[in-house]
Amino acid sequence: MKIFDNKVVVITGGTGSLGKVLTGRLLSKEAGEPKKIIIFSRDEAKQHAMRMAYHQKSQVTDEIIYRDFERLIEFRIGDVRDYPSVCSVLKNANIVVNAAALKQVPSCEYFPFEAVQTNINGAENIVRAIREQDLKVETVVGVSTDKACKPVNVMGISKAMQERIFMAANITVPGTRFVCVRYGNVLASRGSVIPLFHEQISHGGPVTLTTPEMTRFLLPLESAVDTILAVISEAQRGEIFVPKIPSARIVDVAKALIGPRNIGIVYTGIRPGEKVHEILVSSEEAWRTYARGGYYAIKPMLPELVYPEPEGQVLRHEYSSGDYLMTPEETRELLQKHQLLTAQENLGESELLR
Repeated sequence: MKIFDNKVVVITGGTGSLGKVLTGRLLSKEAGEPKKIIIFSRDEAKQHAMRMAYHQKSQVTDEIIYRDFERLIEFRIGDVRDYPSVCSVLKNANIVVNAAALKQVPSCEYFPFEAVQTNINGAENIVRAIREQDLKVETVVGVSTDKACKPVNVMGISKAMQERIFMAANITVPGTRFVCVRYGNVLASRGSVIPLFHEQISHGGPVTLTTPEMTRFLLPLESAVDTILAVISEAQRGEIFVPKIPSARIVDVAKALIGPRNIGIVYTGIRPGEKVHEILVSSEEAWRTYARGGYYAIKPMLPELVYPEPEGQVLRHEYSSGDYLMTPEETRELLQKHQLLTAQENLGESELLR
């Protein structure tokens, strides 16, 4: 039996690019045939666009993944900030993927309590609903970020709190397994700089960078979804899964996108709350971090949740975007592989932005 067979899956923030790619993978039934997929978000326009996109595909394709659209997918307007709304959408859920978040670093710096309400209170509402309503949710996945590791900005701090809320919930709500995924920049997502670079290039530049030393982990959307599937399939309670992914200098990303065009680069300085290098596993976490194939599993610090790792070798060192950088040629090849070297004019905003 596959992990999604006959399961009701709720994706909060499901109209973002991560949610849409995850929905497509669920519809493909590669990891089992879900009973229902519920897309939960507060943006009715994005829900309408996503619904229409699938309806249009169903009219031009004979693929089985679109034939049962009405039965398989349900769109629900709501907000993770609103406890009654969360209770309602989780009523019959088996698996919850919490992708709802405020994720723009500058926005969170200027409006920190908004980040608290979505990224922290939203996570607590999920835990509280399962506990107080005695819901039979089997697994909750919190989608986190490298900025939650040694956080220096509001977005990272609020995401670090989401991780801790879900980790502790394994004790207060023992009938549900709470796990997290943590990864770096998702290529071409709302949190990625690539759409901005494309826009600047299309207007003749200049391309704005913060500093030439800045590095970031780069993760394709499909790999982000792979990490979610892996944590649902393999993780023990309280673990955080981190993919082993490449990193690059952002200036190399910009130069690859500019290509032969005569477009300049302007350095503007580091924005409030930014790091030069991102970290996916801190030096403190490294001593409870183990390799699991293409991922690292960070064990929880709460002793009640620690399980022995048979013959496992701890990581022992910090996992930073500045450690093992791709060359400019490798960076260009990665972007080319995922068709990001040129702006894709046929894609709508919802496809370019997370």
